[in-house]
Amino acid sequence: MERVPNLTRADAVAAVRNPLAFIAEHWTPTPRTVRRAALAALVMSVVIVVTGGAVRLTGSGLGCPTWPKCTDNSLTATSEMGFHGAIEFGNRMLTYVLCAAVGWAIIAARSEKPYRRSLTRLGWAQFWVVMSNAVLGGIVVLVGLNPYTVAAHFVATSALIAIATVMWQRTREGDAPPRPLVGGAVRQLVWFLVAAAVLLILVGTVVTGAGPHAGDSSEVDRMPINWETVSKVHAVLAWIVVSLTFALWFVLKAVDSPKGPLHRTRDLFLILLAQGVIGYVQYFTDLPELLVGFHMLGSALVWIAVLRVLLALRERTQAEADLPGPATEAALTRA
Repeated sequence: MERVPNLTRADAVAAVRNPLAFIAEHWTPTPRTVRRAALAALVMSVVIVVTGGAVRLTGSGLGCPTWPKCTDNSLTATSEMGFHGAIEFGNRMLTYVLCAAVGWAIIAARSEKPYRRSLTRLGWAQFWVVMSNAVLGGIVVLVGLNPYTVAAHFVATSALIAIATVMWQRTREGDAPPRPLVGGAVRQLVWFLVAAAVLLILVGTVVTGAGPHAGDSSEVDRMPINWETVSKVHAVLAWIVVSLTFALWFVLKAVDSPKGPLHRTRDLFLILLAQGVIGYVQYFTDLPELLVGFHMLGSALVWIAVLRVLLALRERTQAEADLPGPATEAALTRA
């Protein structure tokens, strides 16, 4: 067994002053560890979407009627609060699991050798989005599940998923300037696809805000929009995204593109088909909660797949000369 080195008083002081730098100086994760840490953060960002949907679909949005405590007199849910309190408080606790996953990604990225500042910044960007969205979630509760704040809460989570997806991709790339793998016209088509996907997500939040699942059994205000009309707009946008994806696949085949963009476009198309089937079935069956939950999961997966198509259009090799990171510089100084 490897002997654990004794920490001097100077080491202890350094660990307290800058724990990330101290960990980076004493630990070098493998590339696989860094990739797994980034993937864990991405997976948890999707899980929080699903559990947040469960809170709304079970009518537990006000299971904890205040924030940051669960009640005025209790930090946690009590037995008297029943099922709804347990669901809402459980979702709040999962935020800490998400924070742990993001923290692991930050530590792994910070400790990687050579030091990659861009990767670490993506980790910290996730952290600040999580913190701000936690506060926004508290506001959602304090304003009684106002549908506009609920929509903003979901949009912020979509932004978190986007950053986590980019970080996961960057863990498998180098830091050289990106080199495009397809022509400008194809890249422009993909940007149209991304824009349509963003619009699809935004309109989806309006469908939620105007629809019947308000998030609590009490009387909750809904967006003053005809639910069926906005649902039809959402369906049209979904077909636009599907059409753009189908057109992109044919264009990529025609220009004999690399397999990466082609395979990711195929994956996106299959996810869209599954999401479309769920969407139409839930619409014609009066929105059963289970199907709505699967549709929310599908929304996150579609967004990730769209971003992966965009990121597959270029490659980044290892930079020819990597600058030494702070931990490496400290070691060189002592030598």
